[in-house]
Amino acid sequence: MNPVPPAQAAPVLTQTSVSKSTSFPFLDLHAQFEEIRTDVMAAVERVFESQHFILGPDVQRFEKEIADLLGCRYAFGCASGSDALALALKALEIGLGDEVITTPFTFVATAGAIARTGAKPVFVDIDPATYNLNPGDIQRAITSRTKAIIPVHLFGLPAAMDEINEVARFNRLAVIEDAAQAIGARYHGEFAGNIGDIGCFSFFPSKNLGGAGDGGLVTTNDADLADCLRLLRLHGSRTKYQYELLGFNSRLDTLQAAVLRVKLQHLENWTMARRRNAARYCSLFERAGLDASISMPIESSGTDHVYNQFIIRTEQRDPLRNHLRDAGIPTEIYYPSPLHLQPAFQYLGYQPGDFPEAESASRSVLALPIFPELTEAQQESVVASISDFFRVRD
Repeated sequence: MNPVPPAQAAPVLTQTSVSKSTSFPFLDLHAQFEEIRTDVMAAVERVFESQHFILGPDVQRFEKEIADLLGCRYAFGCASGSDALALALKALEIGLGDEVITTPFTFVATAGAIARTGAKPVFVDIDPATYNLNPGDIQRAITSRTKAIIPVHLFGLPAAMDEINEVARFNRLAVIEDAAQAIGARYHGEFAGNIGDIGCFSFFPSKNLGGAGDGGLVTTNDADLADCLRLLRLHGSRTKYQYELLGFNSRLDTLQAAVLRVKLQHLENWTMARRRNAARYCSLFERAGLDASISMPIESSGTDHVYNQFIIRTEQRDPLRNHLRDAGIPTEIYYPSPLHLQPAFQYLGYQPGDFPEAESASRSVLALPIFPELTEAQQESVVASISDFFRVRD
């Protein structure tokens, strides 16, 4: 991946540069579709002409193409990113009585997949600068029942995999990478999802590589795990009506694979556009003098961030979000409550204050639009409105 191109000199932003007329979506999938409409519709028509909708040739071709991209030996399409995590845990024979370490600051699917196996999610706090699992806290959470670690490459920034893998090797633990938000991200030259024992990806439409519905992928370089994953996604069957183990019905639809094959050809350009937009935001914020009022995302040494989300941070998050909403500027909060404080995980016994960095992040993070088709003018309107907000409070 090439370095982020420098953003052009940012204009002076004034209060009059923002109005309701600047309203635009948080993610504009319509703009993306118009760019690839002809190729997508041809791919869909091809599948309908074939009438091969389950694990068809397009699935096999997509699996090879994405394995080649990521540099892994095996890649298997499945029904969703959530299923990818479930398949990974099942392949590693993790279940009742086991423990799996992960972050409380992530989408529910990460810990939910652990809980559904009968295993116990064990949370470890985050690094406040990266929002990823803090590797320095992992060792203290390990017990005789710990079987795996699931780092999440949150928002598209790879976690500290060298340190995490070192802890895992020392304790003979498996590492499952939750790379749902990080397709194409790199860590010291290696693609996210190809650094641990198993990688898990999501093709939910809002992801950098999104399908026309749900879809997921599991990757590995281990032949035995690959054989197990291949069986598990198809009811544990290698031969029709013969079942070697109890598996899942978790196959990537041929239609999804056909659409994803078209989109995969554009992924690198879309990633560079996200990185350019991130660089422009940083330049605009700096020139507006806002770098002292908000915290911007970092790119850790040796990593290539793919900006599934562009996250700023401020203690005035909620009033700022209201101000932006009134100006017609969309934002999102990822995530408004850490998992250890969610009712679904109350049974684990965690209390407020147990993971202060995750709790603090939940109160202060705000996601700004970062999609590839976002225009310079739209970004200028976002930063101008944020500048207006802080100017009034100075």
